[in-house]
Amino acid sequence: MALFTQLPRRLLRLAPFLAAATGGRCLAHSRLWSRPSGNKCRFRSRNYQVSLSIMKGELEEADQILHEAARLSHKADNKAAIIYTYDTMANLALFRGQLDQAEKLFKAAMSFLLAGGMKQDDNAVIEISLKLASIYATQNQHKLAVAGYEFCILTLEEKIVEQKDLPTDALSEEEKINTRLLLGLSLDSYARYLLDHSRAALAQRMYEQALQISMEVHGEMHPQTVVLMNDLATALDVQGRYDDAYEHVKRASELAHKTEHPETHIVLNNLAGILMHKEDFSQARQIYKEALNQAEKKGDGASAQHIRKELAVLAKKKKQASLTREQQEKRDSD
Repeated sequence: MALFTQLPRRLLRLAPFLAAATGGRCLAHSRLWSRPSGNKCRFRSRNYQVSLSIMKGELEEADQILHEAARLSHKADNKAAIIYTYDTMANLALFRGQLDQAEKLFKAAMSFLLAGGMKQDDNAVIEISLKLASIYATQNQHKLAVAGYEFCILTLEEKIVEQKDLPTDALSEEEKINTRLLLGLSLDSYARYLLDHSRAALAQRMYEQALQISMEVHGEMHPQTVVLMNDLATALDVQGRYDDAYEHVKRASELAHKTEHPETHIVLNNLAGILMHKEDFSQARQIYKEALNQAEKKGDGASAQHIRKELAVLAKKKKQASLTREQQEKRDSD
């Protein structure tokens, strides 16, 4: 994870939900090796080398292997391999924060997909569209970002309605679930964008829909459900709906503890912040301390630093509240 700490969170958040929606692979990849080819094993071998290099943090080496794979794909005129390679190169560029390069590669991969007869509502096309929307959001290209998010959400919603009554021999249950999970990812990503741009009420509705999908597909104990529950609490907190926010973040913290969620300290930090807004300063301080302890144990320096700042804010708010209360009591006695 340390490799990607410089990336905006909206881009990092694409990974876990997408992995669930795709079985750990890009949606587009499931059909890319369907055409027989004498070079298939060679391309698969290079893909394995790329995966290994990324796992070892050798990103430059991974990039070099992919460029060689792209050259071989074009030489063999293997469209499936070209798409696969461009998509993988784009994902690598995205993780490295090379957003302009990632945009070009995603667009190239999409062009090949559409030229090959793939429909615009195919999950592979929508997945790439979502990544492009997230890139535009990070680059503050707001019109393109919103258009991209809305295209993904509306297209997937229509697709889910159309697929609802299809028999399993026409469309497998797994494919239906994949489409729902991709919708959940799109809603989650758009909600974060909206929250970043002070549109908390709309973000709340997006989070509620994403949470419902995660609950229905994964269940309450799933890590993604906990994250979405926590994010929904944030959207409510921003609107001043502290009691509603507390209800959701309290449950998220309980589930995080129970499942040993890797982001338990982040959920606890959010819980403490909401308690501070509710002016339950003593409980907030206790939770902040627990969150700080967990962040330090995990070696999450950035979160630990943030929590320390929040503790300082809490101390000031508590002092100010005490002064205000004393002044009010003095006025009442006079």
